[in-house]
Amino acid sequence: MNEHKDLKRLVRGAVQVIPLQDLQKKLDSGKKLTIKFGIDPTSSDLHLGHTVVLFKLKEFQDLGHNIVLLIGDFTARIGDPTGRSKTRPPLSKEQIADNFKTYLDQASRILDLKKITVRYNSEWLEKLGADDFITLCSRVTAARILEREDFKKRLVDQTPIALHELLYPLLQAYDSVVLKADVELGGTDQTFNLLCGRYLQEQMGQDPQVVLTMPLLEGTDGVQKMSKSYDNYIGLIEQPAEVFGKIMSISDELMAKYYLLLLGIDGVELQNKREQGIHPKELKKQLAFGVIERLWSKEDAQKAQEHFQALFEQHDYSQATPVKLPDQSPVWIVDLLKVLGAISSSSEAKRLIEAGAVHIDNVVIADFQAKIDVKAGMHIKVGKHRIYQLVD
Repeated sequence: MNEHKDLKRLVRGAVQVIPLQDLQKKLDSGKKLTIKFGIDPTSSDLHLGHTVVLFKLKEFQDLGHNIVLLIGDFTARIGDPTGRSKTRPPLSKEQIADNFKTYLDQASRILDLKKITVRYNSEWLEKLGADDFITLCSRVTAARILEREDFKKRLVDQTPIALHELLYPLLQAYDSVVLKADVELGGTDQTFNLLCGRYLQEQMGQDPQVVLTMPLLEGTDGVQKMSKSYDNYIGLIEQPAEVFGKIMSISDELMAKYYLLLLGIDGVELQNKREQGIHPKELKKQLAFGVIERLWSKEDAQKAQEHFQALFEQHDYSQATPVKLPDQSPVWIVDLLKVLGAISSSSEAKRLIEAGAVHIDNVVIADFQAKIDVKAGMHIKVGKHRIYQLVD
């Protein structure tokens, strides 16, 4: 069988295509495939980690296939147990609706929304009667569900597993049955859930979907996958200057992966740049510029680079992010960081302070309980590339 002309492009950068020969057969059929990607709106914004799969969806869209963006407004009430050591707190319908408000606007930076179908799994999951639900559950054994590493680890650690968590992979799989998905995309952490979809389709007499998984993008800490939960994410609703600084803070080792997954530039091309004598810092600038140009605009990228150079290379603190002076003084350092918008939680503040990553007027703040006498003109540096100036 000759390789389909689009196959090489579509599998580029993927970790697994299960099974590859099925994808080739589906492409060879000449029909427009239904490509499924599901998102549970458990937070209010998307980040660069999400764009890895969205860029792959864009490739399928450019080839004329049918993209289904599935909003897991029902499954979000359960909470995906993937990678979790304990049960997720439940979300209300109102929280889920609020979180979803900006999703489509952010996804539109990559996908043509006029050419996608948006579906909500509450459409069918809320309508499942007791008989239908029991029949659905009979399709999958408990042993199969408990095969997943997250559940096995929690059993060994004697950490409770709520019954509704066991149902999550089954409900996600049923989404594929309803949508008659030909291909489902996701990160490597979703492999078990995606394979459940393939298995359930087969059990219910459908042509099983192909599972295509993309690599997980590590966050700014270079260790954990990018996630709001780990305070290491770069959000699509952030200001370009903030994004530029965060990308400049990643390690040189991680830079190659960002180039590949966010700009499509592989290791060979990057090595050619290095052999041309381009300094790693300049390569990182080019990375930050390229990401912002692709997801925001060239003008935004230019302004963000100029802001970075003025602030961090020329030490022009007039370019620091202005923040209104707090009403009270002294103020607890954690509250000050919250006023700046530099942290989302006290635990993040503690981590930054313990790492020596918080400076006020070039003095390291090492005490988590510190009270700060604030004044106009004060400069607060958080991490490597965020500087704020207090103003009246």
